[in-house]
Amino acid sequence: MMILIAIIFPGLSFLLRAKIMSGIIAIILQVIAIVTFLIFGIGAILWIILVVWAIVSYNNAKNEKRHKQMLKAMKRKPSGT
Repeated sequence: MMILIAIIFPGLSFLLRAKIMSGIIAIILQVIAIVTFLIFGIGAILWIILVVWAIVSYNNAKNEKRHKQMLKAMKRKPSGT
């Protein structure tokens, strides 16, 4: 679901994950992408960059959370076994 939001509204995907500064920057760039698409027809390139940024950021956060859980589980395991 978050990937779909990242594709349609990249800025919103950052805000939903509490990345306020990234969300604000992405929303500003979204507006620029829409305006340049309507006027010049090249805003799609910027939109693709925003989508890639949002998806990569989401995947990195998900992987980081998984790694933290693994480290926490490893610390709980007794070292004598």
